[in-house]
Amino acid sequence: MQLGLIGYYSDFVVYPLVIALLGVAGLIEAGEEGAPDWIGMALVCLGLWTLIEYVLHRFVLHHVPWVRDLHDRHHVEERSPVGTPTWLSLGVHAAIALSVWLITDFATASAVGCGLMLGYLWYISVHHMIHHWHPGHPSYLYTLKRRHAVHHHVDDNANFGVTSMFWDRVFGTARL
Repeated sequence: MQLGLIGYYSDFVVYPLVIALLGVAGLIEAGEEGAPDWIGMALVCLGLWTLIEYVLHRFVLHHVPWVRDLHDRHHVEERSPVGTPTWLSLGVHAAIALSVWLITDFATASAVGCGLMLGYLWYISVHHMIHHWHPGHPSYLYTLKRRHAVHHHVDDNANFGVTSMFWDRVFGTARL
């Protein structure tokens, strides 16, 4: 959806603050003995984010009618401030973390929330950089920018992973 500049950039302020606060609270709750498990769960959820990112991009952004129309606009106006409002994305993350808390405990829920939100922050950061920056050759960011350009301009049925090529390779949608 079209956002104003404050709406577009608010994720880059809100998410680091929420991740830091939730991370500190979760690690305090986990205690010294539970900290390695907390960190492990956060890292697993960070990795899980890459699959969620792929599935959302491939099946939601390209196939759900109203959402597809918004995403098509992004394909045409790559540099415009189109994105998910912070209140919506943060609300979804909060709902997931609260659901996990209801069936486990706060430490686990905070690790899940931090891992997924860190993945989301990495995704929106990389997506912003590949549309607005000019990374040097050959870098991780340059490779992602080239892959994303293929998705935008050559084959929108390929290269759904923005932060990683892994799931495109697994599901046969990688194109260089």
